Amino acid sequence: MHMLGEITQYIALAVLLAGLVYFLTLIAGNIKVQSSANISAQADVAYFRTRIGEIMDRRKIIKAQDEVSWQGFRKFKVDKKEMEGGGICSFYLKPHDDRPLPFFEPGQYLTFKLDIPGQKKSTIRCYSLSDQPLDNYYRVSIKHQLPPRDNPDAPPGLGSSFFHEQIHEQDIIDVKAPSGHFFLDVTKPHPIVLIGGGIGLTPVLSMLKEIIKRDWRSEIWFFYGISNGSEHIMKEHLKELGSMRDNIKLFVCYSRPGKKDVKGDDYDIEGRVSVDLFKELLPSNNYDYYFCGPPGMMNSLFEGLREWDVPEDRIHYEAFGPATVKKKKEADDSGSNDANKTEAGSGFTVKFSKSDKSAEWTSDSGSILDLAEENDVDIEFGCRAGNCGTCITAVIEGDVDYLSEPGERPESGSCLSCVAIPKGDIVIDA
Repeated sequence: MHMLGEITQYIALAVLLAGLVYFLTLIAGNIKVQSSANISAQADVAYFRTRIGEIMDRRKIIKAQDEVSWQGFRKFKVDKKEMEGGGICSFYLKPHDDRPLPFFEPGQYLTFKLDIPGQKKSTIRCYSLSDQPLDNYYRVSIKHQLPPRDNPDAPPGLGSSFFHEQIHEQDIIDVKAPSGHFFLDVTKPHPIVLIGGGIGLTPVLSMLKEIIKRDWRSEIWFFYGISNGSEHIMKEHLKELGSMRDNIKLFVCYSRPGKKDVKGDDYDIEGRVSVDLFKELLPSNNYDYYFCGPPGMMNSLFEGLREWDVPEDRIHYEAFGPATVKKKKEADDSGSNDANKTEAGSGFTVKFSKSDKSAEWTSDSGSILDLAEENDVDIEFGCRAGNCGTCITAVIEGDVDYLSEPGERPESGSCLSCVAIPKGDIVIDA
């Protein structure tokens, strides 16, 4: 009996120990769950604190911008003029009144009013800011537009020639505050592809420099496309920028390398910047794309990215000069259900009232300004990209749509003819 009692005691003790172990396991598990929950909660709090901090910083920036920004034109001094290669000259601008400068969004542009000798009116031109936002100067980098090779008798670019040949250090020029819808949201680091073609490098260069300054750790791809080394802008500076962060992959593409151009030193890829190239190099299409360049590249990239199933809200672009991206599908659809639409395949009638001329517009005609020029109708213009407002024209009858979003939409009853297209038959005060 004594032996049986001991066995019973041992069994009872074993059961008690097993229960204790189970109880302790439950407690430990509960502590672990609570610890994980606490860690998760702490991470959530940290995230929201960061986002709140970003929002507050953004509000401070906006408030500071409002305090130091300006309406109309402001006097700026050309503090420095510096050649960058490839026919490009950078102009460093400081406010003549020595007041602080507002922060700008990387990718935006400045609008200039130029009093060019021999011109009856002031000439308006827009040029992208080519440096990161700083508080003591602005920089624009301008290409001297020479006559094309196939038409050497054509006049050189009016605005660029004036800057290169007649604007000198310490000169005073009139400048509007930074503006434009093409810019990088610096409060939301995300994987992006930056693309610059020719002088279209300038706005995406501004974006890249701000990304480096903010030490983004997301994936960044940067493509720069030009013909050859004679057009290469800021070669050493770009190499330096590309080597500053491991997450930045920078590729220089020469479409027609010269005899002295060395692959691996002067450039990385022989060929054009294209969506086919992205398919070869990028792990997926899951990026935001920001690009600026000549007309052929712009239209090819836009259509190619759409065909690659990149959502349009992730395709961001800036047109310069006559490089407005023509969204043919949207242009075709702009009046498809309009009562003024004539038979299938035909276009709309655009009447220019002052000139007493009429012309047919189709989706291949481009903007109203393009149509006006084809028919010798004079409409004053500046940037040809919907930014400067010089081409504003009254709409007497009818309505318009836009090929690309203007920098600022005009008041009702007017249009920016350089990017406007008719929705139906229309009468223009030109």
